[in-house]
Amino acid sequence: MNKSTKWKIFHLKGVSSMNAKVNISNRAGASFPVRRMNFDFDQVPEYWMNGSVGLTHFMTGLSALFPDGEKLFIDSVRAVRYHPAIKDNEELQKEISAFIGQEAMHTQEHVNFNASAQKYGHDVATLERRTGVVIQTGRKLFAQLVKPFGMTQEMVDLTATTALEHFTATIASELLRNPHIQALMQDDTMSYMWLWHAVEENEHKAVAYDVYEEIFGRGVKAYALRNTALVVAMVAIFLTQSSFVLKLLKDDGKLNLKELGMIYTYAYSPSKGIIAGMAGEMLAYFKPRFHPNDLDTVQLLKDWKAKLGL
Repeated sequence: MNKSTKWKIFHLKGVSSMNAKVNISNRAGASFPVRRMNFDFDQVPEYWMNGSVGLTHFMTGLSALFPDGEKLFIDSVRAVRYHPAIKDNEELQKEISAFIGQEAMHTQEHVNFNASAQKYGHDVATLERRTGVVIQTGRKLFAQLVKPFGMTQEMVDLTATTALEHFTATIASELLRNPHIQALMQDDTMSYMWLWHAVEENEHKAVAYDVYEEIFGRGVKAYALRNTALVVAMVAIFLTQSSFVLKLLKDDGKLNLKELGMIYTYAYSPSKGIIAGMAGEMLAYFKPRFHPNDLDTVQLLKDWKAKLGL
């Protein structure tokens, strides 16, 4: 076995139903490893967020975004990795390889979880297909809008990925900091899956941004494009994910004030909401000299990797 690879069997909190086999590869010098996870979702309860229908569907609505979203991230970075500005940057090329490896793993595990939710009769497959339509429609429309400025489809995809990676890193760091959300994730498999994903989103949060800056620079045009992409992406995510949650609740016969109130409390309220808690870090993206590593999560990741055995 390669010296950079090691195998672990994670046994979380002594719960026998939570076994995740993991192959950890250090990918020849990247600053973060690729962990090849293998979660078993067969024993995950239907309403695993503390028995709450609304909160479980909120998280499922997020998960439905990931398979096609992560594919966009992978494809967009892969499409430009041999651009003249970065093709000879050995350090960045190593980071790109590890980024692709991590995102591919996220895709796999969210596909598997979504399939487990589908078994309970929740039509997540339709939501995944709708995500694909939203992404493909959005990227093509945005490409048409910026075509007069010399933007190719590959450049549009990279710009979108850079903005969306800021969103995923920010919601991930908030998940790692928000004890209210963590306490609700009563199922060990689901808790571990989301926390592992959150750690990795912050490990690779600067990769797409570094690729973007190396290709586009830090001028006014690059600044305007990335900010516009973030605004468009956030509106699209909010509308799409909200529609998913409403559909899941309606189909489940649980579209009522009680469930919507729970979602408000733990997603949007200033005191406990994970989305509300993201505001400061999201707005940091609009700073002219912003870089993802300005948002220091080094100690946060160190603590969580120790807790999770990563």
